[in-house]
Amino acid sequence: MIYFRFWPAEHMHTTFDYIVVGQGLAGSAIAFQLLKQSKRILVFDQSEQNNSSRIAAGLFNPITGKKLTRTWMAEKLFPYLHTFYREVEIATNSRFFFPMPIYRPFLSIEEQNEWMAKSADPILAPYVERVFLSSAYHAVNDPFGGLLLKQSGYLDTRAYVQAVRNLIQTKAVIAEDYFNDEKLAVYNESVEYGPYTSERIIFCQGTHSSKWFGWLPIRPLKGETISVRTSIDDPVIFNRGVYVVPSGTEPSEWRIGATYNFQDLSAVCTLEARTELENKLSGLLNRPFEWKNQEWGVRPTTPDRKPLLGRHPEWKQVSVFNGLGTKGVSLSPYFSEILIHSIEKGQALDKVVDIERYKSLYWSSPK
Repeated sequence: MIYFRFWPAEHMHTTFDYIVVGQGLAGSAIAFQLLKQSKRILVFDQSEQNNSSRIAAGLFNPITGKKLTRTWMAEKLFPYLHTFYREVEIATNSRFFFPMPIYRPFLSIEEQNEWMAKSADPILAPYVERVFLSSAYHAVNDPFGGLLLKQSGYLDTRAYVQAVRNLIQTKAVIAEDYFNDEKLAVYNESVEYGPYTSERIIFCQGTHSSKWFGWLPIRPLKGETISVRTSIDDPVIFNRGVYVVPSGTEPSEWRIGATYNFQDLSAVCTLEARTELENKLSGLLNRPFEWKNQEWGVRPTTPDRKPLLGRHPEWKQVSVFNGLGTKGVSLSPYFSEILIHSIEKGQALDKVVDIERYKSLYWSSPK
């Protein structure tokens, strides 16, 4: 169709099937799913330098946490994301999806022994490539060996978001403009925003939540990363205390992250975060590195660590897809399809992710 940066001329299209507000990881996945169904879409997105989707290292890992347990719904999320991102690569003629093993060094013989037993667990076995009993990689401190995981890797989030943006410019309409909630009028069978009419609207704004869903418990979580130059030849991602992921810009540059801070949401990079990341990196790597850059962003998390999706309690034309937290790369492909199926076909959402679980907050909030 037509791409424009500001409001369109009078002769341009003004009627759509969907308006999508926000084009981070959530909005990009929603937009691609809708374009696959040949829907007429209008996407509102004002690019922000510190959008968490654009600065994230994009790690996807089926076994996570301090206790190294299988990621929630990994058996569905990971096969789906591998298919989804390859499909987007083909549709956009781009490269941004990089499946790659993750190596986690052991800290003790006890941990090594524990994982020798765990690796046979049928729940974990599909994600374990190998358990090393002695040092396996020259770049890291791993005297006790380590755990090599599969079905993992990273997404170049900047390249992905830009590729989807280019696709929207070609096949739909994108407005690089601030979305003003006060201009949105909602009726029984449609919504209107200025000169635009749409059957439905989906809000995917991350921490910049719309007033329509301001009652949802989005918890901003600030994260900082650093980029360093160092010599690593091993074709794996290292992850212990911090992750070490290729930056995608040059072979010797790596992204290190990330910090987690609910208290300090200041819009700046901090020396404390840099120091924390460099200290952890020094403990993981056995070679020198040179600091190059630092970035920050704010992730939209939820109290139960589950995404937020579903229709507004009163207006069925208004939906939300948010709260992806630190796992947006793995959650957004699968749940974007789930939400659209729910909207289009009336399929019930799993109560674990349905915003219905927080409906009491809506009815008790000021209207």
